[in-house]
Amino acid sequence: MEGRVALITGAARGQGRAHAVRLAADGADIVTIDVCAPVSDSVTYPMPTPEDLAETARLVEAAGRKAISRVVDIRDLAAQQQVVADAMEQFGRLDVVVANAGVLSWGRIWEMSEEQWDVVIDVNLNGTWRTLRAAVPAMIEAGNGGSIIVVSSSAGLKATPGNAHYSASKHGLVALTNALALEAGEFGIRVNSIHPYSIRTPMIEPKAMGAIFSEYPGYLHSFAPMPLKPVAREGKPGLAEFMDPAEVAEVVAWLASDGSMAISGSQIAVDRGVMKY
Repeated sequence: MEGRVALITGAARGQGRAHAVRLAADGADIVTIDVCAPVSDSVTYPMPTPEDLAETARLVEAAGRKAISRVVDIRDLAAQQQVVADAMEQFGRLDVVVANAGVLSWGRIWEMSEEQWDVVIDVNLNGTWRTLRAAVPAMIEAGNGGSIIVVSSSAGLKATPGNAHYSASKHGLVALTNALALEAGEFGIRVNSIHPYSIRTPMIEPKAMGAIFSEYPGYLHSFAPMPLKPVAREGKPGLAEFMDPAEVAEVVAWLASDGSMAISGSQIAVDRGVMKY
């Protein structure tokens, strides 16, 4: 990744930060954006702060790479286009996009509010389209090909009762990924989606999850335990309940690299085997 540039959305913490730090360790300069503010009262877990985003930039620079860091809502196309323009002015290229930003809330389809539905669809699906709309023309102009990694979810491949709006948005990202893989392939741009399951981030709200599963215990069948139990390494116990963002970042790093040059239009489960239940 030496000499390459990666744009990562939702980079203030969690998966986004892990991707930024991992790609910086591989030699890429990093452009990070995050909303760093509440997006709706219907999204009840705490959102990241500007200080969180600044810490991501600090970690990138500690790895010896350059960082551009901006507070941007991915629903704002003009703001994303400005960030991409600034990145092109500073670096002269854009090689990797990790479309990671997203939000989650809980509720049954016929009981959730319009705002609940609209916010999740607008951030996760429409916002990701705006990221791609801002970034792809710059990647084509740079003429270096590249790799786009769309962060979907296991909910983008299967039913997840209790958050159908989230599942719908993540299924939509699969269609967006596959169409873009065909459209951008002639420019040497690869596009793939990854589908993580139960990552240890603030988006995992034990109380909210517990409340809906307590009321509708049948929904638990769609949220299977992980069959693969990680082996303890470096004296640290293996944790089976949730995956660490760094595990997902390893897959992102591979998809960003030349080692995955033959992979495009693929949906890659990052779930320790859960999808096989």
